[in-house]
Amino acid sequence: MVSMEGYLRQFIKYLSVERNASELTIKFYSQDIKLFINFLEKEHIKKLDEVEQSTIRLFLTELYDQKLSRRSVSRTISCLKSFYKFLDKEIHSLKNPFIHIHLPKQSKAIPSFFYEEELEKLFQVNDLTTPIGQRNQALLEVFYATGIRVSECLELSLESIDFNIGMVRVFGKGRKERYIPIGQYALDALQTYIHDGRKKLVNKSKINNNIVFLNHRGYPLTTSGVHYILKQIVKKASLTLQINPHKLRHTFATHLLNEGADLRSVQELLGHENLSTTQIYTHVTKDQLRHVYMNTHPRAKLNNRKRVGETNNDK
Repeated sequence: MVSMEGYLRQFIKYLSVERNASELTIKFYSQDIKLFINFLEKEHIKKLDEVEQSTIRLFLTELYDQKLSRRSVSRTISCLKSFYKFLDKEIHSLKNPFIHIHLPKQSKAIPSFFYEEELEKLFQVNDLTTPIGQRNQALLEVFYATGIRVSECLELSLESIDFNIGMVRVFGKGRKERYIPIGQYALDALQTYIHDGRKKLVNKSKINNNIVFLNHRGYPLTTSGVHYILKQIVKKASLTLQINPHKLRHTFATHLLNEGADLRSVQELLGHENLSTTQIYTHVTKDQLRHVYMNTHPRAKLNNRKRVGETNNDK
């Protein structure tokens, strides 16, 4: 008989081989399912088919007692639903106790983003005469120009950038390939970095690789390295702002939509599977609201347009 841990190993293999899930996805699935297995052992439940809905309610109570957010609880339940769906194919007689369990409703927070004035300050602080400054400028430009995830950015290779047509090829979640247009500012920054600063960084490691973004020793950048770089850019700009790759992704989407881009196009650029995921960016800034109001309301400002009730004969 296969143990619970054994089924977990089979499931992780399925995610990795058949679903082509990312390392981060596999990490969260493994972590959440292990949490559930540990709970079952504590409750002296030795088989997965012994789990009842009452067991799950008790598990949910324990999660909330740990002060976990609704988002975290929702993710855990979603992982377990997928796990049992997989088990249903492996153990046909297994009952799925998660069928009637609903995910907790989550509050939809508006994503934070940068205003154009704030971004402009960030673009001004890097020393473009140094390899590190050139790299940092290119990194910042690429994040804002494409809205890619940090994992997608770290995998960018020299071959994935087409300077002739201004496109980059990225591999998103599930290794799904997509092409994203990239603007001239980012292309120029990449050209400078690749033909100057990057070559100097490669010479430090003596390792010939095709990864675009390298650290100060010439090795591929890591996620923590990217976070550190972005924080240093904010520090140099003397701004008291929170920054991370995902905030730049939020900014990319928000600015596109505020300037009139359609939701489907933004969905395609971001690599979202569902349109509902993209819809969180349809909020508008106060500046845009004021701009729309001042330019459309008949009595927003004098001489904006003919006042309500005024006729051509009025003097």
